[in-house]
Amino acid sequence: MYNPPHFTIADPEWCHEFIRRHPFATIASVIDGAAHFAYAPVILNQQPAPLGTVHFHLARNNPIAGVANGTAVKIGIMGSHAYVSPDWYETPDQVPTWNYMAVEGSGAVQRLDDADTIAYLTRLSAEQESHLAPKPPWSPARLQPNRLKQLVQGIVAFHLPFDTLEGKAKLSQNRSQADVRGVIAAFRRRGDEAGTALASAMHDLSLR
Repeated sequence: MYNPPHFTIADPEWCHEFIRRHPFATIASVIDGAAHFAYAPVILNQQPAPLGTVHFHLARNNPIAGVANGTAVKIGIMGSHAYVSPDWYETPDQVPTWNYMAVEGSGAVQRLDDADTIAYLTRLSAEQESHLAPKPPWSPARLQPNRLKQLVQGIVAFHLPFDTLEGKAKLSQNRSQADVRGVIAAFRRRGDEAGTALASAMHDLSLR
């Protein structure tokens, strides 16, 4: 991605935590000269260090699901984002922009066999079901074996060891402190999830 130095987050731990908080990715690959995109949940492994690995699955009929082992794939994950009005700046004669946070990674995918696919699906459901407590957690083990086998045949699961991994936090770092304070205050006044998250991230960044 286009990532000017003042917005770049090179820390893998920051990127890993971001992926854990936003575990849904856009997946991109070039097939026969055309760019293809897919959308899927991901789960993170921190190994191999330092960049780690993600696992994901796609419907078997998805064009990206047909790529061979070793095919280059990129993923992008978007976090909180919101419009910034120039009226929030102290500096006059400015234009609107957009603040946001994102992570992008790339590597060569490897297909999972059926046993590893079931293990991945079990972990994926366990991670997501943990957020639904006190509901008893669902797991693939509750399916009849033939039904589980049928469902597994309908998907292709992959692991993607990262060759590159970078974060981007476009949080008004190129603005004056007075402008930053104005944007933080405006985001807090919005009171929605995106505004609150961006205001908090901007405040934390200003304390570094």
